[in-house]
Amino acid sequence: MKYYLSSYKFGNQVEKLKKLLPQGAKIGHINNSKDWTTAIPEIRNTHLKEEMEFMDSFGFISEHLDLKNYFGEEDKLRNKIATLDGIWVCGGNTFVLRQAMRLSGFDNIFKELQQRNDFFYGGYSAGVCILSDSLKYIQFVDNPNDFPYEVINETIWDGLNIFNYGILPHYDSEHPESEEIEREVKRCIDNKWLFKTMKDGDVIIME
Repeated sequence: MKYYLSSYKFGNQVEKLKKLLPQGAKIGHINNSKDWTTAIPEIRNTHLKEEMEFMDSFGFISEHLDLKNYFGEEDKLRNKIATLDGIWVCGGNTFVLRQAMRLSGFDNIFKELQQRNDFFYGGYSAGVCILSDSLKYIQFVDNPNDFPYEVINETIWDGLNIFNYGILPHYDSEHPESEEIEREVKRCIDNKWLFKTMKDGDVIIME
C-alpha cells in the first residue's frame, strides 16, 4: 500500500501526492472522525466538501465514503472499497474514527488492503494517529469517551498497528491542539513510550 500521511490537511508535499496516483483515480473520503457528539453538521459538511474539491483539483475523483452506512455490513464495505483506488481519512477525534472502523469492519478490510501495492491510504491528524499500535498516546488530546454511535459505549484503545509507536501531529505548530500535543510528548517521555512528532506541513510518504 502507498501512504501519504500529513500532520494537517494536505501538507507541503502535494506535488508528490499527485504522482502517487494516476489521473482519474477514485478516492473514498472517510470523514467519520468528525462524528463526535458535539460536532456541528454544517461545519463538518463544509470541510468535507472543501477537501473533496481539493482532491478533485489534482485530477482525482473523490466521493464521500461514510462508514456509518456500512455498520454491520463488512462485505458490503469490502465490495465498495474494491471499486476504489484509495481512501483519504481526515482529522478529528481518533477514538470516534476507531469506533466507526470497528463497527463497519474496516479494520479487517484494512489488513487485506495492506497486501496490495496499488492501493492508496492518505490522511492527516486522526487519519494518521489511527495507524499507531495504540491510541494511548493521544488520550488527552482527543476525548476517548465520546460515543456518538448507539451500538458502542466502550473505548477502543488498539490502533491499526502500522507503526509500533505513537504519531503526534501538530507539534510546535500554529494549531489549537499544539499545546496538548506538547503535554502528550512529555507523557510519552515520562512513560518511555516510543513516538514521532510531526509539525503541520510535515508529510510521511511510504511506497
